[in-house]
Amino acid sequence: MTDVAAPVIAFRGVGVTYRKGPVWNRTEVPAVGAVDLEIAAGETLGLVGESGSGKTTLGRVALGLIRPSRGEFLIEGRPFDPAIRREGALSVVLQHPEWALNPRLRCGVSVAEPLTIRGDLDRQARRQRVASMLERVGLDPGFAERYPGDLSGGQRQRMAIARALITEPRFIVFDEAVSALDVSVQAQILNLIRELQAEHRFAAIFISHDLAATRYISHRIAVMLKGDIVEVAPARTFYDMPAHDYSRALYATIR
Repeated sequence: MTDVAAPVIAFRGVGVTYRKGPVWNRTEVPAVGAVDLEIAAGETLGLVGESGSGKTTLGRVALGLIRPSRGEFLIEGRPFDPAIRREGALSVVLQHPEWALNPRLRCGVSVAEPLTIRGDLDRQARRQRVASMLERVGLDPGFAERYPGDLSGGQRQRMAIARALITEPRFIVFDEAVSALDVSVQAQILNLIRELQAEHRFAAIFISHDLAATRYISHRIAVMLKGDIVEVAPARTFYDMPAHDYSRALYATIR
């Protein structure tokens, strides 16, 4: 039975090391050191740091796409099981929405795909679920009949968010989800994410280079440097007075 007091996800000493080079001369490259983090239902953890700091690797661990080299990744107090991903408990919104939307398929088919894979609804029920979700993300249900190329960048990202939420996941990774959008559209998408999280209570990691966007969307901030978490703080506290030298250097870029 699921422990209701457990965080939605937890990293317990999680580390990731990649092996590179030919078989006869393999070298080990540490990507993530030993991360300890928890994220509760309805909470967004902003994960910031420069390129190569390990943010995306940690996000891939959280989605079950990479197995930790050491430590343990838990979902609702249980070790990760691939079945959790198949049942739609985990989801992701990427920087480029076209990566989630097949350009040769109507948008409604792409949005419904996670439900099709899960296989627990008939075609009519899937169509109804898609129409409802499109309305929830601010799109007319008629957009289900359009192709991704017919939509603006903001509309495509809304469509990608609808796809991510269609299975009512308990945890979502937003990986640079607004960085490809112009500022006005970014604000709309960030507000949408906040509204949807308040309604659905999913836990989230928001990975970004943009500290201003991260500040707006996150409840807590975790700073990564060379594979290690060097600071974790409530968003308000962090932006008032970052504790680590590297955090202060990052913060200085948006002041």
